[in-house]
Amino acid sequence: MAKNKQLVASGVGQTSRVDALKQAIEKAKSFNFDLNGSVMASDAFFPFADSVEIAKKAGVTSVIQPGGSIRDKDSIDFCNENNMSMVFTGKRHFKH
Repeated sequence: MAKNKQLVASGVGQTSRVDALKQAIEKAKSFNFDLNGSVMASDAFFPFADSVEIAKKAGVTSVIQPGGSIRDKDSIDFCNENNMSMVFTGKRHFKH
């Protein structure tokens, strides 16, 4: 997550995308970073809308991700219904 040209949170090394996001949010809060108006970037697609829902509650207003899930529409619909922008890169940088 970034805000005002600064990295304010990073969730890495987790096997769960939700756990990584929650960890990033808690870390940002522990340093008193305000996530309202922040952006979230992910190298993985969102197979469910849960990540964007959690991000929205934390104050994220924009998401960038590679896309490619057969359920991309769920995340797109949530963002559209909640005034969040979402950008698809079409590329993953981390391969496994």
